[in-house]
Amino acid sequence: MTTLRDVEQLALELPETTKELMEGRPRFLVKGKWFVFHRKPRKDAPFDDVLVFAVDGPESKELQLADPRGIFFTTPHWNGYSAVLMHIPDLRQLRKDELRDIVVDAWLARAPKRLAKEWLAG
Repeated sequence: MTTLRDVEQLALELPETTKELMEGRPRFLVKGKWFVFHRKPRKDAPFDDVLVFAVDGPESKELQLADPRGIFFTTPHWNGYSAVLMHIPDLRQLRKDELRDIVVDAWLARAPKRLAKEWLAG
């Protein structure tokens, strides 16, 4: 069972990661590019408390959306974007190692290639 605190801890453990607050909601960036953020409420989403995770491309997005637990989703606003959404209470369904993989994959999708390669080699 994981929480927003776990998201923050895992994100900040990754190289060159910074945290910003946008309207009081955290977003995590690598070299100025977001990879995870708590999005503000929008009318097109079924929930107000939503995390957005970057993914590596359409195939990765489809794999996340196919998770049998149904914890990832998208909205028309995110069509064509390499990202998936998650209702924050659904974090409870993840083990910490699963969340780590999701956060790391999001970071790898947005990190500069050289930085990602160096981190993977270490």
